[in-house]
Amino acid sequence: MNFLYRADSHFNLANMFTFGNLSSGLIAMYLATQGNFFMAIIFLWIGGGFDIFDGKMARKHGLSNEFGIQLDSYADFLSFVLTPVFIIFVSIIQPSESSFIFIVGSAISLYYIISGLRRLIQFNINAEEGEVEEYFTGLPTPMGAIVLWFVFLGGVYVYPAFVTILLMVITGWLLNSTVKIKHL
Repeated sequence: MNFLYRADSHFNLANMFTFGNLSSGLIAMYLATQGNFFMAIIFLWIGGGFDIFDGKMARKHGLSNEFGIQLDSYADFLSFVLTPVFIIFVSIIQPSESSFIFIVGSAISLYYIISGLRRLIQFNINAEEGEVEEYFTGLPTPMGAIVLWFVFLGGVYVYPAFVTILLMVITGWLLNSTVKIKHL
C-alpha cells in the first residue's frame, strides 16, 4: 500500500479521492438519464465531498503532481460542469413546449459547458504543484455547480425556464470573471 503515499503514483491517496469524484459524477449522469434527479444530485454532493478531500490529502501528504492536477480538472468538468448542465437541460429545458426556450436553452447550456471547460484549462495552465492561492479569480466550478443546484430547484419549483436560462448565463459568466473568491 506504499503507492498510496507516493507523489509519483497515479493511484496515490489524493488521486483515489479524485477517482471517487469522477465515479460520483458518472453515476449522477446515469441517474439523470433515468430521470432520477434527486439521487443524481445526491451523487454530485458526494463528488463534491471527494473533491474537498483530494486537495487536502494532496497537501497533507505531499502528493500533488501534474497528473493529479489534470485528473482533478477532468473530474471537476464531469461532476461540476457537464452533469449539472445536463440535469437542468433534461429536467427543465428539454421538456419545455417552447421551441424558443429549447433553442436558447441549448445554446446557453453549450455556453456554460464551454465556460466551465475554459476555466478549468486556464486553472491547469496557471497551477503550480502543491501551491494554493489565497483567492480564486472567478467562480470555481464546484461553487458553480452549487449555484446550478439552486437554479435547478428554482426552475423546478419556483420560476419559469427562461429565468433558469438567464441564471445559467450569469453563472457561466462568473466562472471566467475577475471576481475574487476566498479559497477555503
